[in-house]
Amino acid sequence: MKLMETHNKRDDAKNRSNVYGLLAAVFRQEVTSDFLLQIKDPQLLGVLSALGVELQQNFFDRQEDVLCEELAIEYARLFLGPGKHISPHESVHHPRDDGKWGQLWGAATVEVKKFIKATGLNYDPDYKGIPDHISVELEFMEMLSRREAQEWSEGNEEAALRLLEVELRFVRDYLSCWVPIFCDKVIEAAELSFYRELAGLTKRFIEYDLSELSGREALLEKEACV
Repeated sequence: MKLMETHNKRDDAKNRSNVYGLLAAVFRQEVTSDFLLQIKDPQLLGVLSALGVELQQNFFDRQEDVLCEELAIEYARLFLGPGKHISPHESVHHPRDDGKWGQLWGAATVEVKKFIKATGLNYDPDYKGIPDHISVELEFMEMLSRREAQEWSEGNEEAALRLLEVELRFVRDYLSCWVPIFCDKVIEAAELSFYRELAGLTKRFIEYDLSELSGREALLEKEACV
């Protein structure tokens, strides 16, 4: 029974890591032809459908080069500008009591960067973006949950549980405080079903993961008291 439980926890961590990786790729840059082929893979489409993603038929009917161009224009309009756009950075959307939010390089930017570095991970030297970009935060969770899966595979339960604690803190104190707000803005502004649906998935998944991680923490605390 112990082996089966560990096996399930490892698979759960792997699955979470895969979802975080997919979402990070969606917001990291304009959709490439290679990524588009991955999205259109029947197996991944089945997973997305199971997660509630419903892409419009024109997503499948468009020629690949035409669709890539349309998605690139949509990405730039939504997240880059020029002009009015939805900044994909935490410090712009994460409300704070001290008022240090609503613009780039706010207090949350510094805190996120410190949090990530405290785990032993670091930013790629070639990365020139702002540290609290949504793709960076989602990729961070992808890497944490991948590490967790590895620890479960190797039987390192204490290390896996420590990673779960870090994951919960990051989702609770950062992602859940601003990603749903950001996603609601994207859903309202998106003209193509791709970004509207993937923003909806991102919001639902962050809310789901917060609930799941919080539940695990409560269960572990209860077990520790027995």
